[in-house]
Amino acid sequence: MVPRHYDLPSLTALTAFEASARHLSFKLAASELGVTAGEINRQIKAIEDDLGVPLFVRRGTGVMLTSAGKDIYSVLASSLSKASDVVRTIKRDRSGNVTMPPAMRSRRCG
Repeated sequence: MVPRHYDLPSLTALTAFEASARHLSFKLAASELGVTAGEINRQIKAIEDDLGVPLFVRRGTGVMLTSAGKDIYSVLASSLSKASDVVRTIKRDRSGNVTMPPAMRSRRCG
């Protein structure tokens, strides 16, 4: 097996975490992603087990982010927002000339 380049949970688990953190609800995250709330819970639990810390405090039917959960969500949401900006730019520029947002121009992609 080839080692992973980034020491991150699966993208499926990160997607489940991001939606859950944004909605503060496993049920709403599940609805958005077209899976069950139980599947969302399993994905979150897998991340928590891997990290060894809880990301959510589960209270009745709702959830709240822990400090670690807030830290991860902040970085993840920012990264996904930047990726979304680049994708929108690429889709708008149908001529084949890729123009990147200013924040990305100073970095070398690849």
